[in-house]
Amino acid sequence: MILNIIEWLESRHIKVNNAKMIQQAFIHSSYAHEHKNKNDNERLEFMGDAVLQLWSSNAIYPLNLSEGHMTRLRAQLVCEKALAIYGRQLHLNDYLLLGSGEEKTGGRNKDAIIADMFEAFLGALFLDQGMDAVDNILSEVITPRLAHPEDVGVIHDYKTKLQEYVQSDSRQTVKYELVSETGPSNAPEFVMNVLVDGLVLGTGSGQSKKQAEQNAARNAFEKMAK
Repeated sequence: MILNIIEWLESRHIKVNNAKMIQQAFIHSSYAHEHKNKNDNERLEFMGDAVLQLWSSNAIYPLNLSEGHMTRLRAQLVCEKALAIYGRQLHLNDYLLLGSGEEKTGGRNKDAIIADMFEAFLGALFLDQGMDAVDNILSEVITPRLAHPEDVGVIHDYKTKLQEYVQSDSRQTVKYELVSETGPSNAPEFVMNVLVDGLVLGTGSGQSKKQAEQNAARNAFEKMAK
């Protein structure tokens, strides 16, 4: 039985240099708060998002798809729901460190938490080992989905839909802004507005900023498409 994430990586022939940083990728903010530890996985998540965008773009480019199709495909492959699926497929959520409240409310299986952890893990892995180690992980979970790119559709990506709809006949800009963040750390609720050239067109809420942005985009898209 593999007891920790370092052993898991070693089983994949990835030898870690900075074990502390890799382990930090699995520290949820609820655990960090409960243990007075400021080093949660949020900064690594930022890094992992950029790594994921680069890797997926590089994997999609050789498929000779149109720019719009590439954009939609990438959005579907790296959305919150998809990242949660990859995390579960690899059983990485087994290694999450959660606060007791978050653990009791099922945080180990929440899409938002698993997706954020997966991005943080990629960020830590890239910083420690470079892109080859990231490729080791993503080739297993994403590459098989590229064999039939026309069939990829994990969820409706309303952010991409809205962006395409708005820019189809104008140069207007789409932006998202945080309205509020309420609730305890183990059960936060974010409210986001989506603005087009400064005008609020939709509002959405969710357990993560990404989910709230998707719901805000859906709210705006459904209004505009009527």
